[in-house]
Amino acid sequence: MNREKLEDRALSKRDHLIVAVDFDKTLFEEGEGGYPNIGEPIDKTINYVKELQERGSKIILWTCRDGSELLSAIKACNNMDLYFDAVNENVDSLVNSDTLSKKVYASIYIDDKCINVEDI
Repeated sequence: MNREKLEDRALSKRDHLIVAVDFDKTLFEEGEGGYPNIGEPIDKTINYVKELQERGSKIILWTCRDGSELLSAIKACNNMDLYFDAVNENVDSLVNSDTLSKKVYASIYIDDKCINVEDI
């Protein structure tokens, strides 16, 4: 499914997208020596996420990183002028916060380890 069709389908229930995006191997390559070292930015993904944000999407950084490794990831993104509406949590004003689920709600999930159910 192309980007436009995916975005249109996700928008059918609200006037903006909520996008959950992974960090490692999605926004940035692994650095030398592997995780948790941060490598080069993946410009294609970063530019796409920034474009979505400019069009009104809410962006959630959704990563397994925590502590100082999470702070390093956020700093790396900020250095690329990429800022988040939430980190590892729902965008509060848009989602019922009474749930105990650890999965954030999003219209679209961007991750290097994904399978689109329509491709199965």
